[in-house]
Amino acid sequence: MNGEIGRIVWYPKAKIELKEIINYIKNDSPQNATKVKSEVLQKISELLKYPEKYPPDKFKLLNSNNKFRAFEIYRIRISYYVNTNQIMIIRIRHTKQEPLFY
Repeated sequence: MNGEIGRIVWYPKAKIELKEIINYIKNDSPQNATKVKSEVLQKISELLKYPEKYPPDKFKLLNSNNKFRAFEIYRIRISYYVNTNQIMIIRIRHTKQEPLFY
């Protein structure tokens, strides 16, 4: 798939996961929390232009079509699904957490 995709959709759980990570960082440093949140959201928005920029998600059990992808920034792992007209943010986890296959 080449070219731009129309929009980004967030699973409700992924929004909660990002908020929890940012709140945890905020306890130590509000400035760092703001920076991390901004940069994570920027990387996610870049997916609209380059949806297949990152490799297939190695923790997705059934991913033969490679539509499930993932990337890391600041030890935060973002898993997403590439559809024909949208990108779905599925999961956001800190890399120190046990990886979960899904």
